[in-house]
Amino acid sequence: MCGRYSLFFDDEYDHEISEMMKLIKSKYGQMAVKSGEIFPTNTAPVLIEQNSTVTPVPYKWGFPNFRNKGVIINARAETAEEKKTFKDSLLNRRCVIPSTGFYEWDKSKQKYLFNIQGSNALYMAGFYNFFKDEPRFIILTTSANSSVSSIHHRMPVVLEKQQIEDWITDTDKAVSILHNTPPSLIHTSVN
Repeated sequence: MCGRYSLFFDDEYDHEISEMMKLIKSKYGQMAVKSGEIFPTNTAPVLIEQNSTVTPVPYKWGFPNFRNKGVIINARAETAEEKKTFKDSLLNRRCVIPSTGFYEWDKSKQKYLFNIQGSNALYMAGFYNFFKDEPRFIILTTSANSSVSSIHHRMPVVLEKQQIEDWITDTDKAVSILHNTPPSLIHTSVN
């Protein structure tokens, strides 16, 4: 499960994410997206295909949950193709969620930040849909690999940088990516 993630930016932290945030703010306004620790229902940047180009846009995190209160923030990669709620979005409206890491908690409620060693950017696979003309996204999760499993049994589907365009634009490659083992991550405890 991925219930929170981080999105910190400045040119020293990660140039790519900083440029993405500048583009969104110039196009949609200063308050278009949240930065720092991102919670469900926050509006955050996602990468989508728009006019044959991968571009950042501000979308809200979480599909409406019509059965209960709250929102649906994650979908299991193993079953998303089969679920009526997710199948069409997975096949036709994939996005990438840029971040500077995601958070998980262990059984003693210690919070950890996970990211890729040597990089300040971590890209998560997701998909989106529109509800009452409002764009919303979900993060795909998978079984945790050995770098995460000691803390939590699930983790986001983490994309390598070179997989971003394939995930967004090529359905066959995207479905294949769903079944890959995510890259190894590092973690630090957060107070």
